[in-house]
Amino acid sequence: MGVTTDYNYHRREKAFFIEKDYIMEKVIENGQVAVIYSPGFGAGWYTWNQGRFPELNDATALLFDPILVDLVKQKHASQFDEGARDQIETQIVARAEQLCPEGYFGGAEDLVIEWMPIGTEFEIDEYDGSESIRYKENEYWITA
Repeated sequence: MGVTTDYNYHRREKAFFIEKDYIMEKVIENGQVAVIYSPGFGAGWYTWNQGRFPELNDATALLFDPILVDLVKQKHASQFDEGARDQIETQIVARAEQLCPEGYFGGAEDLVIEWMPIGTEFEIDEYDGSESIRYKENEYWITA
């Protein structure tokens, strides 16, 4: 089936009294959506930026961005080459800064991809910088 980028995520929100439309690109492989998060302790990837950028995308792009997904895949493929991993981490942070200027990206070194079925409702929880995914058991949901 292969890799496709889906442009169907559409969300309308009021941010600073201005309605905004967001089109979110996602990487989909075999009916599964790539979701990026940081389970390592120290700094959250999405959670430490969530709510800081309502005028842009509320940092949700950090979860789904196809360029970030590709970079995280490259980083894991280079797990035994420390120089390559460091270079890719620099690229990850540079891309994140494009998506969320002035964000905090200390969790970049621990990024992983969770694959979940299209339409799955979830939230990202954080404890002491370690993020985890919770599936629909609460009130704020993100849809894959």
